[in-house]
Amino acid sequence: QVQLVESGGGLVQAGGSLRLSCVASRSGFSTMAWYRQAPGKQRELVASVSNSADSNYADSVKGRFTISRDNAKSTVYLQMTSLKSEDTGVYYCNVQNSYRIYWGQGIQVTVSS
Repeated sequence: QVQLVESGGGLVQAGGSLRLSCVASRSGFSTMAWYRQAPGKQRELVASVSNSADSNYADSVKGRFTISRDNAKSTVYLQMTSLKSEDTGVYYCNVQNSYRIYWGQGIQVTVSS
């Protein structure tokens, strides 16, 4: 079983920044990603990064968010800047290998306008 520990969420004013971190209990994941779920909405992909550092972003966060990973630390980061109220939600870490997909417990991000 893989444990994912997320940190860095909280309350921030619109226009501010936050950095989310997710540490996995082991390494070897092909893809590491962040998803989010706003109240009353479906969970959506925010950004993902492959083990070759290829990244993918939702259109709504392009140019504002940056995903990165440190394979030596089994950690994926999400740097969020120019935050908007519509970025509010629970953010989930997601990691995948050839066999399974693992989810973190989620961390709240609230952007006040």
